[in-house]
Amino acid sequence: MNHFAILISFLRNRFQFLEEIHKGNRLETKIFSLLICSAVFLAIYGAIIGSSQSWLQMLSSALKLPALYLLTLIICLPTLYFFDIVSGSRFSFIQYIALLLASLSMISVMLFGFAPVSLFFRLSSNDYFFFQLLNITIFAITGFIGINFFYHSVINIPFQNDEIPKNRKNIIRGWLVLFAFVGSQLGWTLRPFFGSPGQPFALFRDIESNFYIQLFRIIGRVLGFNS
Repeated sequence: MNHFAILISFLRNRFQFLEEIHKGNRLETKIFSLLICSAVFLAIYGAIIGSSQSWLQMLSSALKLPALYLLTLIICLPTLYFFDIVSGSRFSFIQYIALLLASLSMISVMLFGFAPVSLFFRLSSNDYFFFQLLNITIFAITGFIGINFFYHSVINIPFQNDEIPKNRKNIIRGWLVLFAFVGSQLGWTLRPFFGSPGQPFALFRDIESNFYIQLFRIIGRVLGFNS
């Protein structure tokens, strides 16, 4: 089985791919292939951002970045499934998994596309906080692309009476906000991904503060507002 051929087929013929998901065609094969491809691309990007500290951090980040995205899906999937079922969706649980992994695959491919950019700044700049902010921005851009694809795909799911509830879009939007919050906080919990150059390698850091406070600190450091 050529997993990457299935991924390329999805990227080139997204409407046909989504139609096959709607019909339930070869879902297990699609899920497995998209999972493999996503994990590989995310691991490569994780290795790049972890290389700013040590080879141990590089290996750790290569493993933890795929885990971050997959754990976020696992945590948030039940909420999506049950809320959407209540709203009238006829999708099965495995169809939701296939659709979410398709969105994750898009995110991973976009990250892989940004990998040379991240690597360039990793090699040409020693500003640790700028490198963090750059990659957080890249994560935000690719994440938006992925959730935008998911949103426009899932709102067209068939319903029991062929009528889309008026509040369906709000349910999906609310879930996407939840997904973003869970993902960002989980990323903070699983840190470090970059690894501070001045500190020894650590698989995890102590839980403190939250992602958003740290983000403001990083922006302040990059702009020179604090030291």
